[in-house]
Amino acid sequence: MAKNVGGVDRVIRAVVGAGLLASLMLNNSFIETYGMPWIMIAGMVLLLTSIFKFCPAYMAFGMNTCKTK
Repeated sequence: MAKNVGGVDRVIRAVVGAGLLASLMLNNSFIETYGMPWIMIAGMVLLLTSIFKFCPAYMAFGMNTCKTK
């Protein structure tokens, strides 16, 4: 897998993913309103794509936010 997620993109993904997962643990009304499985899946996908620096959707659309050397 080639890297296709850059630095700023990684930080944004990690913060939003962690925020979504934290909201599930801290706020029950958020869970009831938006549904736990969807929020959990979105948070995990964002965290995993930031950890592995690879996003399959970016690959499908030919996008790359990494700096070229």
